[in-house]
Amino acid sequence: MSSPVAVIATITAAPQHREAVEAALRIAVPLVRKEAGCEQYTLHRDLAQPDNFVMVERWSDEAALTQHVQAPAFLALAKALEGRAALSVTKLEPLV
Repeated sequence: MSSPVAVIATITAAPQHREAVEAALRIAVPLVRKEAGCEQYTLHRDLAQPDNFVMVERWSDEAALTQHVQAPAFLALAKALEGRAALSVTKLEPLV
């Protein structure tokens, strides 16, 4: 049986692109939530640094996460963020 995978994605927008980055993220959320294996996909803004957005994700397994990064919603989001934001991804394995 495969284990779930948690992901914390930090998206740091260039200040002049903050609104466009947020709009692209908001468009992606409902689309990604419909993907097979998506258990959580929640967008947050860093209160101390408003150019930073944090996506908290949970996928049923590694295969679902792999499918996600090849899905149309993610590819469109990546294109929208290109040159406007930096992305940092941390994959986590639940221990308890």
